[in-house]
Amino acid sequence: MVEKSKPNATQQIFQENFFAEAEKRLEMSRHTRGFMTEVAKKLKLKQISVVQRWFEGGMPDIPHLVQIYDAWGVTPNELLGIKDGIEDADASNENLAIQTIPEYSIEDCAKIIGFPTDKVASWISAIERKKQAIFYGPPGTGKTFISSHLARHIVGGTDGIMDCIQFHPAYTYEEFIQGICPNADEKGNLQFDLKSGRFLEFCAKARHRTGPCVLIIHEINRANIARVFGELMYLLEYREKDMPLAGGIRFSIPNNVLIIGTMNTADRSIALVDLALRRRFAFLDLSPEYDILKAFQQMRGFDAGGLVRALLEVNTKINDKNYYLGISFFMVDDLAKKLEEIWKMEIETYLEEYFFSQPEVMNNFRWDRMRGKMLP
Repeated sequence: MVEKSKPNATQQIFQENFFAEAEKRLEMSRHTRGFMTEVAKKLKLKQISVVQRWFEGGMPDIPHLVQIYDAWGVTPNELLGIKDGIEDADASNENLAIQTIPEYSIEDCAKIIGFPTDKVASWISAIERKKQAIFYGPPGTGKTFISSHLARHIVGGTDGIMDCIQFHPAYTYEEFIQGICPNADEKGNLQFDLKSGRFLEFCAKARHRTGPCVLIIHEINRANIARVFGELMYLLEYREKDMPLAGGIRFSIPNNVLIIGTMNTADRSIALVDLALRRRFAFLDLSPEYDILKAFQQMRGFDAGGLVRALLEVNTKINDKNYYLGISFFMVDDLAKKLEEIWKMEIETYLEEYFFSQPEVMNNFRWDRMRGKMLP
């Protein structure tokens, strides 16, 4: 039984050498199951999950390092030398090669999303300063579209990465951070391994990059955020610190990881968001930008003046900015041909739910009554 005590000088040197060499020599193969299997055999371990925790889940804690050094007598060079015996490791992991993302200027980004450059710059500044931000607003305000293009700009010209996750009511801590996952070995025997979740996997990749790495979480408010985030409620606020996770490893969020969430206020008002969570994110408000819609359709030969006036009429009657109709429904080519279908199949169904107890109001917004107001 290894005593979980503070490492002595020899163990401390081992720890420092281990990670210095690991960063250099395991960059391509640390995610290779074959490599981790060889490590497990070398250390006479029955389950590969132990090695997965060392190489994928973050920095091993001191007791694990002491066990390697004292109990099994494996030096850093011996352990890392296993990698050299797997000649195919790099070839089979070409997809993990680090590449530089093409530059995407803030001017190009602003032009595509239709917002002034200074507004886009203020959003980027908030994201980089706070390191986590949430775009919130009613349906159709471009939250996902804008987030994707901002992420592309932030990682552009660097070796950074971007990825996205969809939150939903059934999303769990085990899927996002880590949890026990059943697996079958070569003989068909069932075993339960500790598996890293999407966020830990993303952070493991980010540790090998020098540029910013952006994770987009779509509809972040559709999950139980406090339950899914777990220890991240602390680590998001104290980026310079680490802490043990439920699985035993110590974890910290890499400084180059940025999080952009989107939040549909028609599903849940920002007023209902946990105050502790609100303190950890910058909240960026998005409302319907009618000028963007008019400019977009003007370039395509459609006069959207009547449509904008109709949207203002509807939103005035709604009288709650969390439920306003956005413009994304109408950001399409050939709108004159598609407007009836969009209004009947998307807008009316949305309004029917909102004005459920006011059928007389809903009847005023039916296509037959609104058509003449919207089409030139």
